Amino acid sequence: MPVVTVQNRYSLADRSYEGVLDHCGREKIGFIPWNPINASNLNALGKELQRVALHHNITTAQVALAWLLWRSQVMLPIPGTSRVVHLEENVAAATLQFDDGELEALGQAP
Repeated sequence: MPVVTVQNRYSLADRSYEGVLDHCGREKIGFIPWNPINASNLNALGKELQRVALHHNITTAQVALAWLLWRSQVMLPIPGTSRVVHLEENVAAATLQFDDGELEALGQAP
């Protein structure tokens, strides 16, 4: 039976399974990041994340989700929420437009 998706911990703030994501991308296997926003660790990314969010007048969580979608075409983030406003923000992240350089710089952040 073929593997169609993999779920591992992955976010802008936690890229422990980068190699697994790369493999999924090569093999066209869906990758479902567990804890895709990792909101409690977004502040650890420093000022670059906040700068991008402020520049686009959006939340840092939206930037984090948009980065995941930019990072790989096999990425399938399913962020949990208990508030409609957060659901709307999460869905809107898929339509946001960024300069590739902005998202690439976020991926280089420690």
